[in-house]
Amino acid sequence: MTIAPAEQSQFRIPADSPDWWRQAVVYQIYPRSFADSNGDGIGDLRGIISRVPYLKELGVDAVWLSPFYPSELADGGYDVADYRDVDPRIGTLDDFDEMSARLHEAGLRLIVDIVPNHSSDQHRWFQEALRSPKGSPARDRYIFRDGLGEHGEIAPADWTASFGGPAWTRVSDGQWYLHTFAVEQPDWNWKNPDVHAEFIETLRFWADRGVDGFRVDVANALAKDLPEVLPSKAEMAAMPIDGTHPIIDRDEVQDIYAEWRAVFNEYHPPRTAVAEAWLDDPARRARYARPESLGQAFNFDLLMADFDAAQFRRIIAANLEQCALSGSSSTWVLSNHDVVRHATRYGLAPLDGRKAKQGAEWIAAGAPADRIDRELGLRRARAATLVELALPGSAYLYQGEELGLHEVTEIAADQRQDPVFFHGGADAYDGLGRDGCRVPLPWTRGGSSFGFGSDGAHLPQPSWFSGVSVEAEDGVGGSTLSLYREALRLRGELEGAETLDWDDSISTGDVLAFRRPGGWLCVTNFGPRRWSCRRGGAGGQRAACAGGRRGGAAARGDDGLAASELGFRDRASLQALDEGVHLAAAVGAVIPSRQSELRLGDQIVDGPAGLHPGDEGVDERVDVVNPVLHARTVVEADRLDLFKSDRSCRDRFWGLQAHDLSQPRQCDHGDPVSAPFSA
Repeated sequence: MTIAPAEQSQFRIPADSPDWWRQAVVYQIYPRSFADSNGDGIGDLRGIISRVPYLKELGVDAVWLSPFYPSELADGGYDVADYRDVDPRIGTLDDFDEMSARLHEAGLRLIVDIVPNHSSDQHRWFQEALRSPKGSPARDRYIFRDGLGEHGEIAPADWTASFGGPAWTRVSDGQWYLHTFAVEQPDWNWKNPDVHAEFIETLRFWADRGVDGFRVDVANALAKDLPEVLPSKAEMAAMPIDGTHPIIDRDEVQDIYAEWRAVFNEYHPPRTAVAEAWLDDPARRARYARPESLGQAFNFDLLMADFDAAQFRRIIAANLEQCALSGSSSTWVLSNHDVVRHATRYGLAPLDGRKAKQGAEWIAAGAPADRIDRELGLRRARAATLVELALPGSAYLYQGEELGLHEVTEIAADQRQDPVFFHGGADAYDGLGRDGCRVPLPWTRGGSSFGFGSDGAHLPQPSWFSGVSVEAEDGVGGSTLSLYREALRLRGELEGAETLDWDDSISTGDVLAFRRPGGWLCVTNFGPRRWSCRRGGAGGQRAACAGGRRGGAAARGDDGLAASELGFRDRASLQALDEGVHLAAAVGAVIPSRQSELRLGDQIVDGPAGLHPGDEGVDERVDVVNPVLHARTVVEADRLDLFKSDRSCRDRFWGLQAHDLSQPRQCDHGDPVSAPFSA
């Protein structure tokens, strides 16, 4: 598909740019749970088409579609029965073509999931294999083995599948087949040339229909080398993941992706891909991100991290170093369809390095309310998201996180769908499963499915969805949706070179600060203490920082100003942050992650009222907070009285329309009420 010149102007990054993906913001859609156009309780492609304006207004660059292929839904669509068609419950190929066109017209690129490690047991080739004898070409497309024991009644190995239960299943003639995941997901044999040809054809099929890129599921497990005598589960667990492991991250998997890269490069611009490769070693993961391989690899490290400044800094630094080696850009992810939503994770007690899936144990225990601080979790999630969006590289957002959704825990056993629940049990890594982050989105305050469709949803939605629906948050100052929209707008304006410099004059203890080119400063307080930092004045002095316990007396630093104060002195700022509050300071803009009061000394100031030149903390400039937009701007002191007295000017600033805070704003009489400043 070639994008017409008239359409190219819609893209924030030029449509023909081969590097559009390097710093793109990608929005993941789980199709069955995004929007239902026909009222059958299942999201579909026409539902996505109806929400394209929402996606454009949000400010993302691309959409990633989780599997939409024909499937028996043994694993939420990741059991693919036909790689070159659309599940009739979700739509048709014509619907897909229309969706692709509408997204491109809106300036949004399209990435689709591809699942090359395994197929559905309903795939035509697996059904042929079951009908064929041992040793046949049909069986060789999958991994079949004779069993052990006198009659082959014992599985070839004692391996456990990722979703629980045995990894080998016996068929009617006595042989066994390997399934790394659910029993309905037999693993492909990538030593068979038919499998290579099948996926090359599939990649071209979707690229020809306008797909811009592919997310590669379980990218590190395709290549396998299984000896005649298979190692035991214990023996395999002790093997290093260094390129020689029998089933994980073998070096020869890169030969497969070199073939794919040749296909991607046939197109203009080249198609892109991103690997899902859960690997502990960033250097091994970086191999998938090389330009001769898939080009990019997911960095899931933040998914596993506590809300902790040291962990975030270590992860960010390590992954940027690996990107420098691979030549790719990093990917940053806080939520997706496989993990507990980050608003919930951050409200729970930290793991402190314990190897567990955050939130799974809490959900399995019945989600006790006394073990989670939901408000704190959301505040931290908003702050972490602004860190993510300030980082160089790609940011991947998961549907609903822009609403501040928590994990849904109110799902009865007979309503669950995830195979983890049925095969793994509450003690498994994923606990009761992943259904809680896959519940259909709330679009309206009411209705049988909160606007998802006209007649119910395939997973139960809780009553609290009403208050976090798109309708409830749209245009509301302080809402998470408003925060995401404004942050994405600023990211688009400020994006520059893929570099980052730590600001160690601010970073101290629980506070993390870094700078990006163009005057972009990101400051986040990860700790329970209030923090303040007075940036040096015109002489460029080092920052003087102080902290005080929340609710206690404010500590004082060398600058003599309390930690609760916020103001400007001769272009020098004192910024006070509560735990989870984040300031992304651009040239002339500061975005806090939640509603906060402006304090001068002990005086709480509501907007501009009460601020006067000469007050403590106010010199040539004062800081004005817009509680609707969550934005701060500087008002020249000699214009402050005018700002306060001229209602039309005030209303223009306090109104719901977003403004470019880096440019002087004009009142009706033509006088500027704000001016750019360098944070």
